[in-house]
Amino acid sequence: MKEKDKKQISKFLSLILRHQPEKIGLQLDKNGWAWVIDILEKSKLKFTLKELEEIVMTNDKKRFSFNDDKTKIRANQGHSLKTINLELKTQVPPKVLFHGTIEKFIPSIKLEGLQKMNRQHVHLSPDQETAIKVGSRRGKPIILSINALQMHNEGYAFYHSENGVWLTDNVPVDFINLIPNNLTSEKLLDE
Repeated sequence: MKEKDKKQISKFLSLILRHQPEKIGLQLDKNGWAWVIDILEKSKLKFTLKELEEIVMTNDKKRFSFNDDKTKIRANQGHSLKTINLELKTQVPPKVLFHGTIEKFIPSIKLEGLQKMNRQHVHLSPDQETAIKVGSRRGKPIILSINALQMHNEGYAFYHSENGVWLTDNVPVDFINLIPNNLTSEKLLDE
């Protein structure tokens, strides 16, 4: 399968499994699972189960998962659908997590911290490299370090998705540090 086709199908899957299943008349269950057969039959993009398996297995962000017998598929996180329960268990995060953003969002982050906006959770990365990739999707990345373990110790819940993304409901300003030039941390409020 060509990379271009894989990318197009992956974007389609993200749309219908995370945001707009109704676009093709797809039903997601309460945990975000959809029948694979429904996707294959209802999609205007024509692809086979074997091609779908290849996309799930090779997706660099591991966005999707199959159930054990590969009859159902779901997105691992990133839903704007508020009714989806991914059955995530709270976990103790590492001391520091990272978030990639761009300059235009810094003023609101300084005021409100990181908010989930139209998603179910704020997404945090386990390393700076991943945060850089995330931030780069919208422009020149700015990397924030998050005092995750301190947040956890103060009662904030963290979840770890199947694809390695850390999730939380919000990140208050007091737990955010700016990493200028990706070298050292300084308090976001000191800027």
